Amino acid sequence: MSLISVDAAYRLILQDAAPIARTEELTLSEAAGRVLASDIVARRTQPSFDASAMDGYAVRSADLAAGPTPLRLIGEAAAGRAFGGTAGAGETVRIFTGAPVPEGADAILIQEDATVDGAGRILPGATVSERQHVRFAGIDFGEGDTLLPGGCLLSPGAIALAASGGHPTLTVRQRPRVAVLATGDELVLPGVAPGPAQIVASNGFGVAAMVSAAGGEALDYGIAPDDKTAIAARLDKALAEGADIFVTIGGASVGDHDLVGAVFAERGVALDFWKVAMRPGKPLMAGRLHDTRIVGLPGNPASSMVAAMLFLVPLVSRLAGRPVRPLYRHGVLGAAVPENGERTDFVRSVVVIDDDGIATVTPLPRQDSSLLSIYAHAQGLLMRAPQAPPAAAGEPCRYVPLD
Repeated sequence: MSLISVDAAYRLILQDAAPIARTEELTLSEAAGRVLASDIVARRTQPSFDASAMDGYAVRSADLAAGPTPLRLIGEAAAGRAFGGTAGAGETVRIFTGAPVPEGADAILIQEDATVDGAGRILPGATVSERQHVRFAGIDFGEGDTLLPGGCLLSPGAIALAASGGHPTLTVRQRPRVAVLATGDELVLPGVAPGPAQIVASNGFGVAAMVSAAGGEALDYGIAPDDKTAIAARLDKALAEGADIFVTIGGASVGDHDLVGAVFAERGVALDFWKVAMRPGKPLMAGRLHDTRIVGLPGNPASSMVAAMLFLVPLVSRLAGRPVRPLYRHGVLGAAVPENGERTDFVRSVVVIDDDGIATVTPLPRQDSSLLSIYAHAQGLLMRAPQAPPAAAGEPCRYVPLD
């Protein structure tokens, strides 16, 4: 299978990818950051009564139209404690923010515009108009109004709105289940002392973090040795457990110990592509087996992280029902760059966005695909097209944000 372009691989991995249909009901405290499955409708009107927007006095606006007529104070209303009577002509009720406006009153005289005379009467220092400083019933929403559309991401504000509308629980889309498997005899878990020819496994943790950030549920499938039977057993487990995506890290190249491709072929995985014309991350594969999507990431740390950001993150986002952002954004170069080779180059870079929203993208000094320290300090990937000519600082560029 020949190399394909980055753009073609991006289109292929997202083709036919649709939000998963499974749903679950969660409490409001559990639902933040999830995707709403369907529209939710207000079960109540908010506010359900005319409420004061200020501390002051509930008055009849007609009483103040002719001038500063003294008003008789007949009671008090506070939030959660209404005045039980009716305000008649020449009468007022002391009122506080959030309290129901008493029957008969139609405006609020703020306390800064009122004084109290020696007889305890209220002396208005200003006129008021009808409904002034009153939050009338239903000003926020009414019973039966659509509060949130299905498919929206449940932000803190959305959660608060759902609560105000009378919903203690929400039906959300289930997160796509993503099985993450690292492969290689050379790998040991963090905290385990590596042997003379071993290294600490790191990629799986970074990829799992990306899956979670994109709205997926990362399933830790551990480390498989360079053994086809062991790798195939993990694939069978993913199928049996209903994983939406099975991700392997390492073993995707063509060496004698790169067995992932052989296992996929034996199990009948239909590959959409294998090898992308990009650097780093060339030995990348994607396909599907039954209802499970397959993504084979390269093993080098930066290669796997770059490939996962470019292709796995959009796939997880699409299955989760979240918006999929464009492959790249536009910025300007912060330093000169040389001509590029035959593959699309993704250069780990520092990205600074100014007050006008212009992103300045400056490549970091070292780009070896084994260097996680460089990836961890990058804010973006400068995207250099195949055979791009040299470019000077200040020239337009494309980049992939790493946030």
